[in-house]
Amino acid sequence: MTVSLTSSITSTGVIPFDFVSFQSTEQFHGAVRAQLSQDIEVLFDYAKLPSPLVDACRYVMTGQGKLVRPLMVASAFASINSSNNERTDEPNDDIDTLDADLDTLLENDSDYDMSRRAALAVELLHTYSLVHDDLPCMDDDELRRGQPTAHIAFDEATALLAGDVLQTLAFEVLTAEMPTFAPFDATIASQLMAIFAPRARRMVSGQMLDLNAEASTSIAQDDLEAIHRDKTGALIEAAMLMGGVCAGATAPQRMALQECAQYIGLAFQVQDDVLDVTMTTDTLGKPAGSDEKLDKSTYVKLMGVDNATSYAQSLFNEGRAAISHELNSRELNDNEDNIGTANDALLALIEWLWSRKK
Repeated sequence: MTVSLTSSITSTGVIPFDFVSFQSTEQFHGAVRAQLSQDIEVLFDYAKLPSPLVDACRYVMTGQGKLVRPLMVASAFASINSSNNERTDEPNDDIDTLDADLDTLLENDSDYDMSRRAALAVELLHTYSLVHDDLPCMDDDELRRGQPTAHIAFDEATALLAGDVLQTLAFEVLTAEMPTFAPFDATIASQLMAIFAPRARRMVSGQMLDLNAEASTSIAQDDLEAIHRDKTGALIEAAMLMGGVCAGATAPQRMALQECAQYIGLAFQVQDDVLDVTMTTDTLGKPAGSDEKLDKSTYVKLMGVDNATSYAQSLFNEGRAAISHELNSRELNDNEDNIGTANDALLALIEWLWSRKK
């Protein structure tokens, strides 16, 4: 079933992203962001955390983040779903039937709801890592997502506990009995946990390796990439794979999603290193030049801005190529940077990531 965007608003005001016929990146991402925003509130109402812990959690989870990882879950879900099922672009003329379908979607569409759980999980885990990264014992940053960091807005103890509980909620949300969510699918949930847990561990291991590499003057590119395949890439792998699993991805599709994610995860980190030295604090929403201040090992430090930019571009291209065949997507229109666009959520997300400025 495909519903036109203009009529696909539920009684809660949220456009279910799996019912949105992909028309543009902006429309699709808007639908995902709206769904995630609602689901964050549902989760915190369910969790019944005390103040100021719940206030700190809401503060960090509702800032102006890019939401890259939940967008990856949603895009992989939508793309695999579209690839595996025949769809029609004809609008449904029966408005009463349409409204009834949409109003019951959140209660009855288990696969879609599992993708909502997965999107929440990856954003909770990512945000926990940012809250702890910003603490004085780590990067000691005072600005994140365009606002004061959690330990500045609240206090260090509250920020520490907020990170702790966001991490636990990231796993709990996969099976929690929450309003507006269909009962969890045990088969899908077990697959999601098997994907998510080891990559969460790898993310933390990568953070430790990154700290160990600070002030190193002789780190090789292979060693730097090994750090970032865990620190940044592991959760990106999880996001794409979890979205695919919720959509019933085949074994070849899962392999293609993982290969794509490995390229995109590394590209994302190389691009972050470039943006850290080429963008302003106002644009980034976090302190520009922080890598240099902390004397971190970066791709810019290793190969220079121009070469790092070219390397990021080649990685994005490899990621797109890895998944294009499995999505049966041939309608690519190359632009001057050789990053294709297509009428496909995941390929469009790759294009959007390449063009980002923060």
